[in-house]
Amino acid sequence: MSKDYDIRQAQAADEAAVRACAEDAYEQYVEAIGKKPAPMVADFASLITAGCVHVAVEGPADVIGFIIFFREGDHVLLENVAVRSDATGRGIGKSLIALCERTAKSSGAGSVKLYTNEKMSANLTIYPRLGYRETDRKTEDGFHRVYFEKRI
Repeated sequence: MSKDYDIRQAQAADEAAVRACAEDAYEQYVEAIGKKPAPMVADFASLITAGCVHVAVEGPADVIGFIIFFREGDHVLLENVAVRSDATGRGIGKSLIALCERTAKSSGAGSVKLYTNEKMSANLTIYPRLGYRETDRKTEDGFHRVYFEKRI
């Protein structure tokens, strides 16, 4: 299967599409969690301005996925990765995560860390398959989170 999308740094004009992608990708978890997951209420404008957001796009501007990551000390925090429901199964999420890992490695970071909600059961199997190991579980801000790390 050929890659029919590009990944680029997000621009201010992408904010609404990034927010819509987050809403679409995470809506399925609202009932199970009991409230909107943190990625649905992020300050995307500030994150885009800070250069933390990359988008997967079809054509010049159709955002079909995004990733948010940034350096924190000796590691990179992968804060959010989402793919629109009509674009899943095409390797977009894996490509976005690979970008994060390459960026982390080239910056000299020792690892990529992330967390997910324990109710997002698919993530609990996907991340280990990508080489991440579970490091902790705790409740923060009313969310039951599972922490992962991948040495790079």
